[in-house]
Amino acid sequence: MGKQDPSAGRNWYVIHTYSGYEDSVKKSLEQRSETLGMTDYIFQVVVPKEKQIVFKKGEPTEEERKLFPGYVLLDMIVTDDSWYVVRNTPNVTGFVGSGNIPVPVTPEEFGVIERRVGEQSAKFKSDFQVGDLVVIIDGPFKNYEGAVDSVDVDKGKLTVLVLIFDRDTPVELDFTQVRKK
Repeated sequence: MGKQDPSAGRNWYVIHTYSGYEDSVKKSLEQRSETLGMTDYIFQVVVPKEKQIVFKKGEPTEEERKLFPGYVLLDMIVTDDSWYVVRNTPNVTGFVGSGNIPVPVTPEEFGVIERRVGEQSAKFKSDFQVGDLVVIIDGPFKNYEGAVDSVDVDKGKLTVLVLIFDRDTPVELDFTQVRKK
């Protein structure tokens, strides 16, 4: 392969890491790239994350969630040396590709990732799906049961069809006001 393989230009690649070590792999790679003089080959290391709102003790809290646990994105030029530096970084299990040949991420795939990461407004984490049976645990319809009719993760609300006077009536509720049956 030599010092620089002209067919392998600068691309985004995906490396596999032990789950939970994505951020430490990012730090290690950035430090190793500088120390070993690889900054002309390894340009950017990214752990794709998105903002999400989760409820802790009933309070909405914003937290970052890894989009692809166990994976890290690398903007790099693959040479024998840069491949070796990445492969031998602690907690890296290998490149995503075929055998020993790293396969670049397609521009389409990268576009999808970029859009997800670029969404600045946090989404509510929802375990609810249309059709789920739920019990209302708060508000005027407390203890009523119903089926989820729609879920809005942007607002953290869902619509539940509740049987009132023998008729399915849609009731809009916050995620915190219901629990799965």
